[in-house]
Amino acid sequence: MDPATARASHRKRKRKRKRYDGQQGTASVDDDDAWAVFRFHESRGGIRALVESGITTVPPLFLVPTAPVSSAAMNFVVPSVDLFLPRSDAVALVRAAARSSGIFQVTNHGVPAGTVDSALSVVRAFNEQPFAARSPFYSVSPIGAVTYATIPIPRPMNGQPRDSLIVRFDHPRDHDLRNLPAACRDSLLEYHRSLTRLGKEIAGLLLEGLGVGAERLEQVEGFLMQCHYHPRCPEPERALGSREHTDGDLFTVLSQDGVGELQVRLNGGEWVDVAPVAGTLIVNIGDVLKVVSNDEYKSVEHRVVIKSAQESRVSIALFFNPAKHGRSDFFGPLPELVTEEKPARYRSLSWQQMLDNRTALGHAKPSALDQFRVTLN
Repeated sequence: MDPATARASHRKRKRKRKRYDGQQGTASVDDDDAWAVFRFHESRGGIRALVESGITTVPPLFLVPTAPVSSAAMNFVVPSVDLFLPRSDAVALVRAAARSSGIFQVTNHGVPAGTVDSALSVVRAFNEQPFAARSPFYSVSPIGAVTYATIPIPRPMNGQPRDSLIVRFDHPRDHDLRNLPAACRDSLLEYHRSLTRLGKEIAGLLLEGLGVGAERLEQVEGFLMQCHYHPRCPEPERALGSREHTDGDLFTVLSQDGVGELQVRLNGGEWVDVAPVAGTLIVNIGDVLKVVSNDEYKSVEHRVVIKSAQESRVSIALFFNPAKHGRSDFFGPLPELVTEEKPARYRSLSWQQMLDNRTALGHAKPSALDQFRVTLN
């Protein structure tokens, strides 16, 4: 919203309410909310600036409608895949994890620990530098291939107090990433190079687990990287670091610091913790692979639950998709996975349809795939 429109909307104060269905219930947005969002972004300080100001309560703009409920059970033991195992053994483990829970961790993955640690460290350092140093980068609209802002998904920002540095590696007019902050550049580019190699290996394992060739989806690339910083929260029980959602990609590779706070929803509906394990990287299946696999693989529902009022959290997610993923490109269940016993569960859809649907839903539903399902008699 531009300043003139925001101010005009605020002056009218008709309090016309637009309602949407959130996963925590029904919320409302009015003119005051829009004005609050505008003023927040105008400050160019992000969530970090609110913490620096000494707030002791969560501002209304970031309150989650109801407190998140988690299982009292022990931490979920994430399936582990040792990439030093013989190929057939690794494929079997990946297949089992992708079918059962949609998430697994990899060990002996070939990404140097120093590369991961450096990337997480520069993201933290960038967000924790003085306001005057970081605020010039703040912009809700992308500047070339880079966005640095508090990204509201969905709008407004209820329950998602985090600042994000988002990098697109396929931007046609900013292929050299000239707008990536210099303090982060070398470490994040090296991290991306290392994880790109790993992502290609994981793609092959996942496809072989479906019984198709590793080259079946042609080239797979990590075009989108999101670096999230969750500052310490004065009232952890009144906010969510990330609302529940599934990813709209083939798969995501995630690194997180020792704070953790990632949760997944198990088949029984319970939310459980995914505890950080040193030296591992997390892989979770996304909606695109769920469609391509004709429901052989699960796209895991996950969220971030803030638990500490003292610690900040850093994570980096790299999203992998086929290299050919233009807005007019279509995808659907692989033909060799469609049989008389298991007909196609989804109709073929374009990337544009997928993007438009997810944009409309935001994080308001566990999955953005419902409207693309084929009704089976």
